[in-house]
Amino acid sequence: MKIDPSLKNLDDLIPKEFSQEQRALAKTNFLKNLSLKAHLFYSGKMQTLPKVVIPSFNWLNAWYTPGVSKISTTIRDNNETSFSLSGRGNLVAVVSDSTRVLGDGDCTPPGGLGVMEGKAMLMKYLGGIDAVALCVDSKGPDGKNNPDKIIEFVKMAQHSFGAINLEDISQPNCFKVLDDLREACDIPVWHDDAQGTACITLAALINALKLAGKKLSEARIVLLGAGAANTSVARLILADGGDPAKMTVFDSGGSLHLGRDDIRNDKLNYRKWEICEKTNPGRYPSVEDAMKDADVLIALSKSGPDTVKRSWIKSMAKKAIVFTCANPVPEIWPYAAKEEGAFIVATARGDFPNQVNNSVCFPGILKGALLVRSRKITDGMAIRCAHSIADFSEKRGINPDNIIASMEETEVFAEEAADVAQQAIKEGVARVHLSREEVYNRTKADIQAVRSMTEDLVKLGHIKELPSSLIDEAFLDAVNSIRS
Repeated sequence: MKIDPSLKNLDDLIPKEFSQEQRALAKTNFLKNLSLKAHLFYSGKMQTLPKVVIPSFNWLNAWYTPGVSKISTTIRDNNETSFSLSGRGNLVAVVSDSTRVLGDGDCTPPGGLGVMEGKAMLMKYLGGIDAVALCVDSKGPDGKNNPDKIIEFVKMAQHSFGAINLEDISQPNCFKVLDDLREACDIPVWHDDAQGTACITLAALINALKLAGKKLSEARIVLLGAGAANTSVARLILADGGDPAKMTVFDSGGSLHLGRDDIRNDKLNYRKWEICEKTNPGRYPSVEDAMKDADVLIALSKSGPDTVKRSWIKSMAKKAIVFTCANPVPEIWPYAAKEEGAFIVATARGDFPNQVNNSVCFPGILKGALLVRSRKITDGMAIRCAHSIADFSEKRGINPDNIIASMEETEVFAEEAADVAQQAIKEGVARVHLSREEVYNRTKADIQAVRSMTEDLVKLGHIKELPSSLIDEAFLDAVNSIRS
């Protein structure tokens, strides 16, 4: 067996007798096996390198002491120069307490390093942004996770970075952490699980509704799951013109509405209570009831193919749009949703059509914010990013199985960075004013430089090729796990 290093021939190698569900599980198990083997081989996936010339050791006296004293005093006298005299202007901290890592829950602080390094790698490769993983312990003396510890840490560390990317912080702590830091910090603080997921979901929804011939303001929308992601999805949809009277959001306790005293009395869950106040005037008693004649389902809830029932999809309106985005297994398999009449189906996975992946969003929006030295990433900037992605995708062509751009479409990151930068300038949160063309060209050049440098490091042997035997072993183990 020979697996292409690009992993593009996996479908051809999976045994033909496997069912659709078995094929999907085999690919999931393969990627987990491969990830473990590859991380062991490389000892992680990020490193730091100089970006300056060092013609001789005498230059170390300029890059470091005594020459660097001039840099210290210049920044002391004007802190704004730190963005241009150091790497700060293009540097992001990926901060997490690892209390909700993907679908695996609390993984302890170092348990989040794989994801946070991965986020840093995506920022570098997709957006030309330098990033560092910072996994912190948020537990207080009582053993409980304390959001104030994360807030204090970020406030102390912000002076070394151009932006902060919050990641994998459990709710409801994540709401307080984001909202407090957005106000307290003088650099953008962005929660990718929440705002990033909301941004790309809105982009995909815009195009799905276009194909279905429906308007956002008229669509009946059901959201299953009310964590950081879906509460932010709801907020952006409503801010972009969705009708709150036509929206229903469900958490594990039922639908969100004004009668949910458990949410009203939980001060940390104020984001959920905002949804209770605005949506679901009919107080649907169950998901099944809310799904009847609904135009859209956006599920970010429990991983597993039976979380969303076939009968729910069947009861939806004509040309129904179904986003089931739990990881690693969607709430219903795409083929099952299609069999029950769904017009457009999207998931968070790249091995099915219509991947709704925040990796298409955060590199561009952060790059645009960094280039104009924005003080914040506002909801207006996130909505502008969503429309930028949707517009780019529509121009290159969309259809029911291809509603949104993928990570492979490099130009989308430059487009969204340029649009986001202009929105930051418009809203008055940018320190630097650059034209749309300047941001676009700079972003595209920075991304290409990273790609070329990575290719050169491989060609020169500084990054070793992953042995093909490890890839084959990971695949055979995955196939055998299904057979057994």
